[in-house]
Amino acid sequence: MGIFLSTPKTQKFSEDGENDRVRYGLSSTQGWPATMEDAAKRVERGNQSSSGSHSKPNHAFSIKEATVHDLQLAFERCQLTSRQLVEFYLGEIHRLNPLLRGVIEVNPDALYQADNADRERKAKAPGSLGGLHGIPVLLKDNIATKDKMSTTAGSLALLGSVVPRDAGVVTKLRKAGAIILGKASLSEWAHFRDNRAPSGWCARSGQGKNPYNLSADPCGSSSGSAISVAANMAAVSLGTETDGSILCPSSNNAIVGIKPTVGLTSRAGVIPITPRQDTVGPMCRTVADAVHVLDAIAGLDYNDKATIEASKYIPGGGYKQFLKPYGLKGKRLGLLRNIFFHFDNGSIFAEAFERHFSTLRQGGAVLVENLDESKFLAAYSSNTDFESVAMNAEFKLALNSYLKELVVSPVRSLKDIIAFNKKFSDLENTKEYGQQLFLDAEATNGIGKKEKEALLHLAKMSRDGLEKLMSENKLDVLLSPFSSASSVLAKGGYPGIIVPAGHDTEGVPFGICFAGLKGSEPTLIEIAYAFEQATRIRRPPPFTP
Repeated sequence: MGIFLSTPKTQKFSEDGENDRVRYGLSSTQGWPATMEDAAKRVERGNQSSSGSHSKPNHAFSIKEATVHDLQLAFERCQLTSRQLVEFYLGEIHRLNPLLRGVIEVNPDALYQADNADRERKAKAPGSLGGLHGIPVLLKDNIATKDKMSTTAGSLALLGSVVPRDAGVVTKLRKAGAIILGKASLSEWAHFRDNRAPSGWCARSGQGKNPYNLSADPCGSSSGSAISVAANMAAVSLGTETDGSILCPSSNNAIVGIKPTVGLTSRAGVIPITPRQDTVGPMCRTVADAVHVLDAIAGLDYNDKATIEASKYIPGGGYKQFLKPYGLKGKRLGLLRNIFFHFDNGSIFAEAFERHFSTLRQGGAVLVENLDESKFLAAYSSNTDFESVAMNAEFKLALNSYLKELVVSPVRSLKDIIAFNKKFSDLENTKEYGQQLFLDAEATNGIGKKEKEALLHLAKMSRDGLEKLMSENKLDVLLSPFSSASSVLAKGGYPGIIVPAGHDTEGVPFGICFAGLKGSEPTLIEIAYAFEQATRIRRPPPFTP
């Protein structure tokens, strides 16, 4: 990394990415490959199996759009190996990523892990015949891995840093036998550097592209996780959300995203914005896949105290038991038409959601529309952005704490990162995209009177808003289009699941979100799965590079 930082002019991003050593870097310990092709070759050279087998999967099995269940069945029937699966995804990354830029780096140990999974499956080792065993997972680049990969939040400032340990969710994935395929791109610093920066952009990988419409917003900040899964560059992925960062990119890329109750999944080892709102969740092509991942990553982690309290919400037997095709029956769904579903008559959105409301009713759900919308709006109305007031101070404290725990790091504080962005403004696009959120956060001085008042207001908003709406009307979920309700869920630490709902006139996907109170994931899964099975809207992107 020292070589890179000392010669920024020679490493400046090229327009087409062909000679960009940073964009497709594999490992800070192995030097920079010039292109993704070099990266793929390096992985291949370093991870040849002892058998040397590179046979293609059985012609009867198609990997594209395959679910976790499909893949496990193919393993069982000897139609596919984990090595073949990883090779397929590495090939798709090599083919598609120079355009889509959904992946920052691939794991040089991915094929080694795949060979190990194949050996365990052949030996019928405990835990090797199902779940996520042998399944490649792509991680958002703010989720730490103690391996040959970097964890940088998409920023050049953290290149060369060394984390003390795997993130809590990564530890759980490894225990489940999953293969860590690589790191997904993201809106840099989880889109908390400056609001001027476009969704999906980071210095390490450039601008991520929506595979359904290359000029459309991929949304963020978990943009790369969504892009990669949507375009079949990975089986499943993990994203993070503080306010909309799983739900929005999932909506825009026709995938399923689960924003769990805060604390249901560990945030330890995740580059933070605010522990009060941050959560880690699955981003997958189907509800069932997302639930498989949630089962693997949810649970207690003593490095994240919030998991101690939230673990009480995890049902015995896990979440797969709630994948019920008749899960809509008897459910009460709150519909705030004038707040969330106010579309022009005859518009593609109006027609699509009316069809979906009919589908929900036909499945046995009750859509509750006679709700006090003005009361709900009043609960969240304020002249002050209390979320930002609290978040600025929380971000500085949480980030500085994360940076100080790193074993090695070129930066040790938010102040250091601000200075880095000024010094290397040509690489970080600082003049164009700014860093105002960083500057606002750096100007804070802990949790003072103003911040404490903001926190009290946020708690009151949640009590008087969603909690009262749900309890007074005996609702199971609140419906919303796209990620429109993300701020409501963020303020209260509530969960939501988004499922593909259609495509607009430009071919850009959009989703429908099912939201609930803390710990309501079982109910949300029942509803989301039943809706998905009744509609089956997701389709792979049509483009070819």
